[in-house]
Amino acid sequence: MKIAVSGKGGVGKTLVSGVLACFFAGKGLKTIAIDADPSPNLALTLGLDLEKMREIVPISENKELVESKTSTSFSGVYRLSFTVDDIVRDFTVQTPYNVSLMVMGTVQSMGAGCTCAANAVVRALLRHLVVERDEAVIVDMEAGVEHLGRGTAKNVDVMLIVTDSSIKSLETAKHIHKLAKNAGIESVFLVGNKVASELQRKAVQRFAEGNGLDILDFVPFDQQVIDAETDGDTPLKHQGSPALQTIRNLGERLIQLKQ
Repeated sequence: MKIAVSGKGGVGKTLVSGVLACFFAGKGLKTIAIDADPSPNLALTLGLDLEKMREIVPISENKELVESKTSTSFSGVYRLSFTVDDIVRDFTVQTPYNVSLMVMGTVQSMGAGCTCAANAVVRALLRHLVVERDEAVIVDMEAGVEHLGRGTAKNVDVMLIVTDSSIKSLETAKHIHKLAKNAGIESVFLVGNKVASELQRKAVQRFAEGNGLDILDFVPFDQQVIDAETDGDTPLKHQGSPALQTIRNLGERLIQLKQ
């Protein structure tokens, strides 16, 4: 099962990614969670504390690793073909919920110099994880499909676009849906999150119906999740949380879709 989770910042896609990863690991599947968001914090959701999260060096920022994979004897020229299975072995972080975590990272600033080599490593690594390996893979992405690339995207089983009821996040969801379909992802679903009222539910539903978007489910607003994230803690401790239970039910439905 290969799942990409996308959406506008702040809509809760990291929560959905983390709970799904934990769910699949709990099913006995070897599971890798990939944090490909520009502001990586999936580690906290998966139970690592703030200090351990800060110790993780994203793949794209690991200059020694990137150079070892891409450097040549010619200035300004880098290798396009290299192995990455050793990166999975050496740079995944084990979390308390039996999920292996890999933080990809992103471009830090326009003044940071050419990032071609780092991007090449990230793309090759994502392709390896999505296309060539058998683990359950959950990718917590930025608002788009740029990290995946067309060839890799076609091998994603499902893309979940997380949205709340605001028009900004819904418009972003519509844009992501178009990008995902153009990249070759066949199964693309909307997940309404932080739904606190019937009014919000209907707003998401109307938008989806008016724009040809399929809704997989609605995740209710849950104060337990908000409180845990405010404390810098993992919401996964609250096993009775209505939001977590809904996302676990999503996991069951995704397994059925795969069969």
